[in-house]
Amino acid sequence: MIKHVPILLVAIPLLAAFMIPMIGMVNRTARTVIGAIALAMILAASYYIAGDVLVSGKILNYMVGSSSPEIVTEHGLTFPIRIGLKIDSFSLFFIIMTTTLVFIFYLFSTQYIEENERKNYFTVLFISMAAGMMGLLVANDLFTFFVFLEILSISSAALVAFRTERKHPPYAGYKYMFVSAVATSFFLLGIAFLYAQYGSFNIDYLKEAVRGTLLDKIAIVMLIIPLAMKSGVVPLHMWIPDTYSEAPAPISAMVKLGSLICLYGLFRISFSFGLSHAHVSYPLGILFIVFGILSMFIGVTQALVQKDVKRLMAFHAVSQVGYMLLGMGVGLAVVKSGDASFALFGKVAMIGGLLHVVNNALYKGLLFLTSGVLVRHFKTRNLDAMHGLAHYDVFTTVVFMVAALAISGIPPFNGFVSKIIIYESVFQYNPILTLIAIFVSILTLASFMKVFYSAFLGLPSNKRPMEQPVLIKCSMLVLAVFIVVIGIYPQGILKGLIEPAVNALVNF
Repeated sequence: MIKHVPILLVAIPLLAAFMIPMIGMVNRTARTVIGAIALAMILAASYYIAGDVLVSGKILNYMVGSSSPEIVTEHGLTFPIRIGLKIDSFSLFFIIMTTTLVFIFYLFSTQYIEENERKNYFTVLFISMAAGMMGLLVANDLFTFFVFLEILSISSAALVAFRTERKHPPYAGYKYMFVSAVATSFFLLGIAFLYAQYGSFNIDYLKEAVRGTLLDKIAIVMLIIPLAMKSGVVPLHMWIPDTYSEAPAPISAMVKLGSLICLYGLFRISFSFGLSHAHVSYPLGILFIVFGILSMFIGVTQALVQKDVKRLMAFHAVSQVGYMLLGMGVGLAVVKSGDASFALFGKVAMIGGLLHVVNNALYKGLLFLTSGVLVRHFKTRNLDAMHGLAHYDVFTTVVFMVAALAISGIPPFNGFVSKIIIYESVFQYNPILTLIAIFVSILTLASFMKVFYSAFLGLPSNKRPMEQPVLIKCSMLVLAVFIVVIGIYPQGILKGLIEPAVNALVNF
C-alpha cells in the first residue's frame, strides 16, 4: 500500500472533483461529505508514510506507466512514456503541512460559503486546487510539475473570481490568471531549453546532467522567476493585493498556501541545480537574500498604510515570504563555500526558513479566516468603519490576538521561534540583515495593533455579531492551538520534520 501513496495523493482528489458535480445534483450533504472524505484520505496517507520517510529516510519513487525498458522507434520516439513521482523528507514536510491545512480550510468553508453561492462549483474547484498542490509536491519531472502548476493556477483564478455578481472579484481573478499564464509560459520555455539539451524532464537526472552552460543558466532563470512570481516575491508581487483581498476568506488562505507550494518548487529547483555548481549556488543565495529583504520591507510598509483589512493581510503575506527567502538564501549562499560556514550557521538558517514556512501557513491562514469573520459581521473591509467587536465576540478576539502576536514574533507563539532562529543564524552571516528583519517585525506588530484597535476595541457596535457556526470556530481553534503548541514545544517539529527536510534538500 505504501508504495502507491504518491499517486493516491493526486488521484483521490482528482476522482472526488470529477464525482462531486454529479453527486451535488442529487444530494448536497453527500457532496460536502465526499469532499471531506477525499481530503481526510490524503491527510491520513501523508501521515501514514511519515515513519518510513522521515524516520527511516526512505525515498518513495513511483512510476506512472510501464516499468519495462523504453523502446526506441525508428523515428527516435520512446515508448512507453512514463511519469515519475517522488516523495522524500523535503516534499513530505510540505505534503503534511498542505493536507492538514487544506482539510481545516475545507471545514471552515463548508459553513462559510452559502449554498446560494454556487457551492457545487466552489467544492469542485476547491478539491481541484488541492489536487494541483499534491501534484506539484510529488512531481519528479518538470513537465508534470508544469501541468499541475496549471491546474493549481486555473482553479485558484476561478475561486478568486468566484463571486461574479460583484465588480472586483472577476477583475482580480483575470489579473491572477494573466500573471499565471505569463509565469507558466516562461516556465515551459525553461523546460524546453533543458529538454533540448539533455532529452529528459526528470529532475534527478537533470540535477546530475546540467553542465552550467549559458543556456542552462538561462533555463534555470526561466524556471525560477515564474515560481518567484507565484510565491509573491517583490517586485513580482503585483497580483497579491487584489487576489487575496477579493477572494472569499477560505480561498485567500488557500491561495496563500498555494504560493507556499510554489515556494517549495523554487527551493527544490534552486538547490537541485545550485548544489551541482558552486558558481550557481552563491549568486542564487545572494538573490534570495536581496529579494527577501525587499519583500520584507516593502510588504510591511505597504501594509502599514492600508485601511482595507484584507489588503493589509495581503501585504503582510508578501512581507513574511521575505523571512523564508532570507533563511534559505543564507543557506544556499554558503552551502558550497568549502568551509565550516554551512555547518556553523547555514543549515540553522535553512531550518529557520523552513520552520517559518509552516508557521506562516498557520498564522496567515488564521488571520485570513478571522478577516472573513470581520468582513461578514461589519459588511465592509474598511477598518475605519469597524469597532467594538471584542465586546460581543470574545472567541474571534482571542484567536486574532494569537495570530497577530505570532506573526509579529512575540513569544510564546510559533512566529517567535522561527524568527529567533533566523535572527541568530543570519547575524553570523551579516548583522545588518538581522537588524532589518527585527525592524520589520516591529513594524508588523504596529500594523496589527492598528487592526486590533480599529476592529476590536472602541465603543460596542450597534449590531451584535451572529454566532459563528461550530465548524468555523473549530477550524480557527485548531489553527490557534497549533500556533501555541509549536511556540511552546518547537523541538517536536524541528527534529521530526524540519531537520530531515533540510538534510534531504542538501543531500546529507
